[in-house]
Amino acid sequence: MQLPTPDDPSKMSARPQAAEVAALGLRIAMLRMGLGFTQQELAERLGISRVAVSNLESGRSVPGERTVTLMAGLFRMEPFELVEGTAYPQAKVDRLPLVTAKYTEVELQLALLERDLRWLESAPAELAIEVIEGWQKALRLLAECTTDSRQLLLLRQALDALPGT
Repeated sequence: MQLPTPDDPSKMSARPQAAEVAALGLRIAMLRMGLGFTQQELAERLGISRVAVSNLESGRSVPGERTVTLMAGLFRMEPFELVEGTAYPQAKVDRLPLVTAKYTEVELQLALLERDLRWLESAPAELAIEVIEGWQKALRLLAECTTDSRQLLLLRQALDALPGT
């Protein structure tokens, strides 16, 4: 948001323009839909209500720094990128962290599994069996403490795809 200048009285309002506030809400809605999340699913991941998500997307409310940071991570971007070009209050922008976590533990472990499976293509069979058994155990333990249905589905698919299962 550009700061108002005395030579441009039309921009002297201290309140953000409705289009700028709506731009953040629209951005949130588009990013959420791009992930295939419902408002309820996004709300559960953010620890807020579905109504709160609806209010954010419609521009009726402005998200706090915590919510912006969590959303940015879910959307695989930095917090300032999520609010850039919107009327998000500068005082709040100044308090946003520079970086945020962008991947869940499940996503990290599945990426490591994929790396290991590529490596095992040229490994001795005995070692491959040992490593795969270790991954089976690790993925099952991770599934026991994962509550997100999308993440559980990814874990089940990975377990089913492991050789020898």
